[in-house]
Amino acid sequence: MPRTRLHIAGTYGADSKLELDSDKARYLSRVLRLHVGDNVSVFDGGGNEFAATISEMSKTAATLRVLEKTATATESGLRVHLVQGVSRGERMDFVVQKATELGVKRISPVLTEYGVVRLDAARAEKRRDHWRKVAASACEQSGRVRLPLIDTPIPLKNWFGSKPKQVDTELVLRLGATTPLAKIDAPVTKACVLIGPEGGFSDSEFEHADTAGFRPVSLGPRVLRTETATIATLAILQSLWGDLG
Repeated sequence: MPRTRLHIAGTYGADSKLELDSDKARYLSRVLRLHVGDNVSVFDGGGNEFAATISEMSKTAATLRVLEKTATATESGLRVHLVQGVSRGERMDFVVQKATELGVKRISPVLTEYGVVRLDAARAEKRRDHWRKVAASACEQSGRVRLPLIDTPIPLKNWFGSKPKQVDTELVLRLGATTPLAKIDAPVTKACVLIGPEGGFSDSEFEHADTAGFRPVSLGPRVLRTETATIATLAILQSLWGDLG
């Protein structure tokens, strides 16, 4: 049976004691029905994972004693930055979850002309915090030790004005594009992929993408849901040049 994994942010090492919050404590005791002396794994989200044991437990609290550091090999060598048009509710959660499982390094949620989601500054911060929790849970499940960086949602036109440099492969999904995604050259540094929300991108957004250096690519003749397009794109990239090949 796989060892239970918990994401606990912070700096710690062998012989450290970790006090769990009430939610994690209840999860261990009431859901998993673990007890004092049972073993778990903890990771800090920055690349370090440790074996640990439950040293104290009550209904609402638990303490872990950190043991030795453990080696992991679950992070993909392929660097992918996903720029995702924000979709509604569970669809966006699903995208964040599956993108994390498929090894994406960074997710930049963007607000688009045809997107149905509208966020003010306060709600944008809350959504980012929520998506970070979704990503942390996906890391716990999938074995990853590094959480993807998740940015605060901003309008797409603003993102173009501040997009990261040092990217040699910049792609935008577009129905009818003449170049299949699977036919592009392998990224040298990293790939940045732009995927629209439920309503897709407007003509002006495609024009801005072209001006910013993004190459249109296709996933085939069918219209895919935004979440399907994201999963397919990341799976193809990981299959061609990542750790799914």
